[in-house]
Amino acid sequence: MNVEKSVPATPELAWFKSSYSSGEGGQCVEVAACLGAVHVRDSKDTTVPMLTVQTGAWHAFVGYAARGDAV
Repeated sequence: MNVEKSVPATPELAWFKSSYSSGEGGQCVEVAACLGAVHVRDSKDTTVPMLTVQTGAWHAFVGYAARGDAV
């Protein structure tokens, strides 16, 4: 019996680096947004697992960081 499994295609994520990033070796992350989630990864080692958060949580984090309340 010949059985083929269909694996859904995963679209390639479009990764973006912060405009505050420099090419001078600073620590930086990249983000990629898709429907319902934001993915975050280390820009220096893209082979390690990425962090995935819901878009609502990401927006709350960005709003908090933008206010400058973070310690």
